Amino acid sequence: MNEAVEFLAAAAPSDLLLIADHASNHIPDGIDLRVAPALLAEHVAADIGIEPLTRALAARLGAPAVLARVSRLVIDFNRDPDEANLIPAVSDGHVIAGNAGLGEREREARIERFWTPYHDMIADRLDALRPAMIVSLHSFTPQLATRPHEARPWEVGILYNQDDRAARVAIPLLRAQGIVTGDNQPYSGRDLNATMNRHAERRGIPYLGFEVRQDLIGDAQGAEQWAERLAPIISRTCAALA
Repeated sequence: MNEAVEFLAAAAPSDLLLIADHASNHIPDGIDLRVAPALLAEHVAADIGIEPLTRALAARLGAPAVLARVSRLVIDFNRDPDEANLIPAVSDGHVIAGNAGLGEREREARIERFWTPYHDMIADRLDALRPAMIVSLHSFTPQLATRPHEARPWEVGILYNQDDRAARVAIPLLRAQGIVTGDNQPYSGRDLNATMNRHAERRGIPYLGFEVRQDLIGDAQGAEQWAERLAPIISRTCAALA
């Protein structure tokens, strides 16, 4: 573990690796975003509920996990390093003053300090563990401040880009359990899928990209309940791809 990333080892070999790009709202020493502290409790700073959900799933599945330890407002691990929004100047209508006008030298320093170690950890764990399937875990807000009239009724979304092998198995399983499930919703993995593109699609590893509505997992009880619901579906999906 370092300041950018935490690895949860499993007690026994597993066919899975869990990855949580936005598990933390932590602002490391030396970074001044110049935002109100209250903003760090909102979805723009971290995927609400995803850290406890990831830990609960790792325990239930006996699976290892990689979790980000830095807020997405400092650097967004689910972006490529050449993307403008890698270090957001505005997020869902909130100005991130400390990121505005960031120089190239400062930008490269953040990439080297946070983004590179995070993605190096994922690559290293994939090389060492050779999982049969990756599980990517994110949460989404029921309503974006910048799109107040856009309905987001799904409980869970499954995201994918070109490789939809796991998605095609999991979506019917989720819907059969009465879970309101979006197929590449609330947004499409064809538009935003950087971590899975880099580590799953390039290697040909099947992956299951979850978006869980954050109000369902916003407390410990919700995270545990949804871990209980999702763990069997993850296991069945992985088994079906074997």
